[in-house]
Amino acid sequence: MSSTTEMTNNVTHYDTTSFYIGLGLAISSSGFIGASFIIKKKALIQLQRYGGLRASSGGFGYLKEWIWWAGLLSMGIGEAANFVAYAFAPASLVTPLGALSVLVSAVLASKYLNEKLNLLGKMGCLLCILGSTIIVLHSPKEEEVGSLSELIVKVREPGYVSYVLIVIICTLSIIFHFGPAYGKQNIFVYICLCSSVGSLTVMSCKGLGLALKETISGKENAFANWLTWVFIFSVILCIMVQMNYLNKSLDLFDTSVVTPIYYVCFTTLVIVASAILFREWQKMSAEDTLGASCGFLRYHNRYIPR
Repeated sequence: MSSTTEMTNNVTHYDTTSFYIGLGLAISSSGFIGASFIIKKKALIQLQRYGGLRASSGGFGYLKEWIWWAGLLSMGIGEAANFVAYAFAPASLVTPLGALSVLVSAVLASKYLNEKLNLLGKMGCLLCILGSTIIVLHSPKEEEVGSLSELIVKVREPGYVSYVLIVIICTLSIIFHFGPAYGKQNIFVYICLCSSVGSLTVMSCKGLGLALKETISGKENAFANWLTWVFIFSVILCIMVQMNYLNKSLDLFDTSVVTPIYYVCFTTLVIVASAILFREWQKMSAEDTLGASCGFLRYHNRYIPR
């Protein structure tokens, strides 16, 4: 009896420790990613002053700007922290905390890009913090999938396969038709592309993080599994697509508009994808489900105008 109690306590301690490690990494990630938007926007503005071909017109002159590479480095550090966070905490916790990067971006944009926050913008920042806090308190505290073999079964299920196919079809439609036709007039076109592709990036990061944990712990060499390499290829491809079209959005529209809309769409699709793949909400009590939903709605109603 005592050994069973001790084992339960150890599992609880492990889960709690992993939860807070993931929480800390997610928060630090938001700081780096929020700052990266401002740094890259500065590079795009500088390119316009020099008369170079803009990113929205298909130009890649920003690659010659060291400021843009500094922004990319900041985003890389943030995404790396985010990637590791997915290995320790549920996606429904890590992804909503990305809203904090909107807060960081809004504050820095006000200071360095002269995109001033009005009263509604400041109220939006407050809602962002409150919503994130509520989500942290009520998010799932347990792993949704315990091993790579379990994940393989879930990835093959019709619901997730259908979601992936829908994302691929929508992405190709935007790249070849809706983007060239409406991308410069409607802010949602490229952001929808980045958000949908981003949701697949997060699922792949979660799977890759699980593979790394198994390999490091000595349970199994996950790199001998075909699914691990699918995750690696998916992460690389999806990030390249996101970077390209996010640069187009930043070049066309203000950072204080792009960032919040992007994270609203991105977070919504990630939670949908996570619910389809991991079904983590099934393990939550009615109280936690209601609390997490309220927090989710609260920070999704905190649009930050310029």
